[in-house]
Order: sequence, then C-alpha cells, then structure tokens
Amino acid sequence: MKPIVTRCCIAGGGPAGVMLGYLLARAGIDVVVVEKWPDFFRDFRGDTIHPSTMEILHELGLLEEFLKLPHNETRQVVAHIGGKEIQLANLELLNTRAPYIAFIPQWDFLKFLSNHATSFPSFHLMMDTEATDVIEENGRIVGISAKSKEKVFEIRADVVVGADGRHSTIREKADLAVEDFGAPIDVLWFRLSRKNDGTKQSFGYVNDGKFFIMLDRDEYWQCAFVIHKGSFDSIKAKGMEEFRKSISSLVTDADLNTEELKDWDQIKILSVAVDHLTTWYKQGVVCIGDSAHAMSPIGGVGINLAIQDAVAAANILVLAFRKGVPGRFDFAKIQKRRELPTRLVQRLQIFLHHRVVAPVLMHKGQIKVPWVLKIFNAIPLLQWIPARIIGIGFRPEHIKIKF
Repeated sequence: MKPIVTRCCIAGGGPAGVMLGYLLARAGIDVVVVEKWPDFFRDFRGDTIHPSTMEILHELGLLEEFLKLPHNETRQVVAHIGGKEIQLANLELLNTRAPYIAFIPQWDFLKFLSNHATSFPSFHLMMDTEATDVIEENGRIVGISAKSKEKVFEIRADVVVGADGRHSTIREKADLAVEDFGAPIDVLWFRLSRKNDGTKQSFGYVNDGKFFIMLDRDEYWQCAFVIHKGSFDSIKAKGMEEFRKSISSLVTDADLNTEELKDWDQIKILSVAVDHLTTWYKQGVVCIGDSAHAMSPIGGVGINLAIQDAVAAANILVLAFRKGVPGRFDFAKIQKRRELPTRLVQRLQIFLHHRVVAPVLMHKGQIKVPWVLKIFNAIPLLQWIPARIIGIGFRPEHIKIKF
C-alpha cells in the first residue's frame, strides 16, 4: 500500500486518542486515529465519566446529547467499612453542570464521540489497524508502521501521538524511559446479575481482609474484588466455592447470586500498575493518557485524566499546527501542563495502596472505621474535599481552541 500522509497520527482509539482526534479534526487539522481492535467493545474498561469530563462535553455543546445515552448516576460515594455505612463524598457539593459520576460503558462513550468526529472531513478512524513501530529519519519520528489484517503499510505524519495504553507500542518503540512505582494489588473483575428496581446505587465493602466494590449497571453489578498482587493462582487453588463464600460473607445487605460464578473464565484479572514516563516526548512524537502515565483503578480517574491530557494537548497542538509543524517545545508544554496533576493523583493512589488497601487485605477480623472517615461522615460539608479530588481533579482543563 502507498503510505498514508496526514498531519497527525494518533495510535490508540481509547478516550485520549478519540478525544484528541475529535478536537484536532474539529479545528480543521487532518488526523488519522488507528485502533488495533475491530470495535470499541472491550469488557471491564473504565467507564466512569466524571464531572470534569462532562464539563468539557458541555463546552463542546455535546453534554445534553451525551446524557440521553443510557447511564447511571452516582452522586454520593458510600462505603461499608467494618459493617458500618459511611458516606465519604458528596458530588452534589461541586459547582458543576453535572455534579455526579455518570456510569456508561466505555464503548458507548467512544462510539458517541467518534460518531461526532466523523462529521468532520479531516477525521479518519482506522479500526482493526495496529501501530507496530515508529518510523525515524534523521533523528525525528516521522510516522508509524501499521498493519491491518494482511496489509502492512506506513502512515506518515508531522506528529505521532502515543495514546495506546499502558502497554504502549509507541512509547516502547520510541524508547521513552518509564519509571515504574509498582503496586501491591491486582483486581478481579466480574459480573453478577441485579434486579433492576429503579434505584441507582454503587457500593464499596471493606472488612475481614477483603475489599469489594459493586458498580450499578441496571441489569447487573460490575464487581471488583481487590487481591494481593500475584495471588490469583492461590485463590483459584482454593476453589470457586471458597471464592463465592468470601463475597457472600462480606456483602450481607444485598441480594447477590454468587452461584452465577461457575468457572474462572468469568473472572478477568487487571494487573494494577502505576508508572509514568520521565519524558513524554521526542522529536516528532508525544505520549498522553495511560501511554504517558498508567493509573491505578482507585477512584476511577484514569479515563478522566486521559481526557484532560487530550484537551491540554489539543489546546497546544492546534496553535502549533496553525503556525507550522509542532516540535519538542510544544510537546514539552503538554508534559509541563499535565505532569503535576498526574503525579499528584499517582502519589495519592500509591499512598492509598500501601497505607489503606494493602493493610486492609492483611487485617483479618472486624475493621474499625478510621477517625478521618468518621469526620467526613459526621460533617457533610467536608465531603466536598474528596468529591473535588475524585470529580474534578487537581488541574481541570477547558477548551481554549477557536474552532
């Protein structure tokens, strides 16, 4: 095949890649987004859309239409700790147009955004197309090698953006150094059916060495069972019946049919990692989202940080494209803009990994509610603090592009 020529090639059709592609195309910049899977349907992806993301959708004039999609809303973060119900955060205290977390399958969000992007002639989405390498000439990345089924070809671009996740091919082939902070936990993801009684609820349960989260999906619960890193094999060795008992003994106030879990193929493991690139870019290439900084699932903030990266990148790249070809100076501005909020979230996640979650998994028997959480529960106005961190973040981005 002849090389495809574009101004920007984005590897990865996740939230960061599709949002950046949408923003560049809307600004008239020719962009090609490649996604290695034939569709967006990936189970157990992050599917929490936080107030910061919905604020961006509002600025783009898309929020009203987005909220017509089937979704659930969580306005309070509630946990059952040691058998006691504690309210940790109240997102309704936030001064935002959508003061809640919207739960929507990520494939629906990506389909919604990409459908809007395809209305712009400068947006090109290539599904079932995988970035396999970067093309470097005279010390500059000038495109990618790609394959789609039996076809192998090149995409030449002024700028290559790595948005292809925590196992990024772009960051590996561009030889960008990764600092890995490790994580003491993994997460088991699975579904249990739920009777849709019209209520909208999500819960966390913590007690007796177990940490369990149930996210409301109307007809089913999406469940997350936190385990010690590398312990999945030992859990399987004890048998499915023991695993079902560990859930039932923890969740005593909800109608869970754990008998639906028949075999281990129903359970997917998420290997938790926290890392970031020391430098997010080289000449001709820049990484954003999980490609630049893999996040823990704690707080469900990964998708929203990725979108914030995309907005910051678009704000900077559109101006640079309109002047010529973006370079290292522009990429450095993206990293400078997004590195601090990313590192603050990662430090908080690492703290919670080692000082909260890991000790919980080691503690057998009844857990006492920490005094800090008792204060948040007793003084509702203080719940604005965790609501702000979870819902908005440390440096929210806004659309600055003149379309």
